[in-house]
Amino acid sequence: MEWELGYFALFLASFAAATVIPLSSEVFLIAMLAAGFNPILTLACATVGNWMGGLSSYWLGRLGKLEWIEKYFRVKKEKIEKARNKILGKEGWIALFTWLPGIGDPIAIALGLMRANFLNTAFWMLIGKGARYAVWTYITVEGIKLFSCI
Repeated sequence: MEWELGYFALFLASFAAATVIPLSSEVFLIAMLAAGFNPILTLACATVGNWMGGLSSYWLGRLGKLEWIEKYFRVKKEKIEKARNKILGKEGWIALFTWLPGIGDPIAIALGLMRANFLNTAFWMLIGKGARYAVWTYITVEGIKLFSCI
């Protein structure tokens, strides 16, 4: 039972980390791997949670209520406009970079505001977020193997 709760907690932490809530889901991922959780399930939970959190930011932008975004999520209009200007014409693959700390959330919101194609955005967002967690999982698992030999 506690194993399932661990995966659910990772999912929630990863979801929250993909919103404007300042949280590092990588810490949860690493801790779970160090505690012996299954690397594939851990990778999947973190990726899907973070992806769904990123999609929630996209849909928040899609609502088009910039006042809400500024008031409740403290993402400044200037930051979103800057992201929008850089994204224009590259909406599809730019979603790949929504995993980046600090600018990933405004990118996702700007994609929503721009009414970027949802399926294209969702696909590239999933690839980017999954790749990030795959790298963290690989480094952590290999690090554990390396230091367990010492």
